[in-house]
Amino acid sequence: MARAHVDVHVTRGEGEDGTIRIAPGPAPGPAEDGGGPDFARAVLDVSGAVLSWPVCEEPGLPLAEVHDVGRAQQWLWALYGERTAAAVQTCVAGEPAGVRVTADVTALAGAAARLGLGHWAARWWPASYVDGIPALEPDVLGLELAALTHWCQQLFDAFGDFDDFDGFLDFGDFGDRHGGRDRFGDRPDGCAAQLIEDHQAALDPLIQWWRAAPPSADTARHLESVLRLLDDAADGAGLDGQALRRLRSALEQHRPGGTTVDVGALFVRRDGYALAAGDPLVAGGRVIARGSGTNDWRRYPPGFVDASETAVSWTARALGARRQIEVEIVAHVAAPVAGAPLVAEVGVNGGRRTRVPLARRNDVWTGRADLDPHGPDGAVPPRFEVEVLLPGFDPGPGGPEDRADRDAIRALVRRRLATAAQPLAYDGSPHDASSGPFLAEIAAVATAAEEDY
Repeated sequence: MARAHVDVHVTRGEGEDGTIRIAPGPAPGPAEDGGGPDFARAVLDVSGAVLSWPVCEEPGLPLAEVHDVGRAQQWLWALYGERTAAAVQTCVAGEPAGVRVTADVTALAGAAARLGLGHWAARWWPASYVDGIPALEPDVLGLELAALTHWCQQLFDAFGDFDDFDGFLDFGDFGDRHGGRDRFGDRPDGCAAQLIEDHQAALDPLIQWWRAAPPSADTARHLESVLRLLDDAADGAGLDGQALRRLRSALEQHRPGGTTVDVGALFVRRDGYALAAGDPLVAGGRVIARGSGTNDWRRYPPGFVDASETAVSWTARALGARRQIEVEIVAHVAAPVAGAPLVAEVGVNGGRRTRVPLARRNDVWTGRADLDPHGPDGAVPPRFEVEVLLPGFDPGPGGPEDRADRDAIRALVRRRLATAAQPLAYDGSPHDASSGPFLAEIAAVATAAEEDY
């Protein structure tokens, strides 16, 4: 957010919907079509519009798809400035169809970009034991998103943007039980009170962290800003409870210095891996091929599979006249131990794909199935394609170029974690350094040492 002014192009879409697009840049270009795969974009649902940012670029003004200009007017001027808001009204009137203006980079723009990035991290953070990328503590991230949502409340109205919202991770009753609507990644973006209620478990650890940090520490100011926003949001929503009372009491008292706290110990996970039903894979037969499969994050919900590109491995064996494939997939640390209909999709020589049911055993998903011993073309050696997906959730495979995009996301996350390991430059305002680390990232770095990543 270093630049004070940015050129934007305001255009009216064709057709009856009358969607208005606000695209950063002097003219509509690649950014206007979404700028890459869905896992490379941060998205925020606001009053009358959807905002999006490419996560691998420096945070800036978002691409806006405005479908209800009347509701969006409450924040357009605050996010883009008066000239852009006027240009939107000009396009609504019908003349001209597009106009170029200079937008202001406002404080709200910085906070909105950070909020969008936080929702992206809740859905797409590539946690991987194999790659050494620690998972984010969902309650810590959820509370900071609640604080940011409260600070950005001008983006949301009282019409209930998501009264009928089923969640973009909605995949039925299974989703409710294993990571769909119960996860902060699919919460309505303007629902600060719901986020606070869902993630109160992190309030006491955050208070302990704040009270132990040196008074002059930037992290302490960051923590205090988040905690005060949470207190204000809870008070405005009429929320109550012991954890919130302890929060208010702590904020009213003078914060003592000199105490120490092991941040990693505050948030270290103690669940470990549990055994699940399922037969262990057995050795035997002649190995005819082995390799790694494709790990497309879009084909299953967050928290199921380790995000490493090498998480999916397979071995094909000849057992007499039979041909059998065995699949092993490294599980995410939070993966459900039972009841998850995860499958591996196996193709041989480009033929019809076979779905292999998977069961979690310790830290891997495993499964095996018999295959056509010859394949459609009888190719020698046979060519195997193996992917992992959740039926009913799977949107279908992505393109071959997605591997480079996933690598770019991993590189971004590694840079963010390296920054989180350094002293934090933070002025206490939620829009400062919108690409700076979240509390959950700082905690993840400390927790990683406890969990031996």
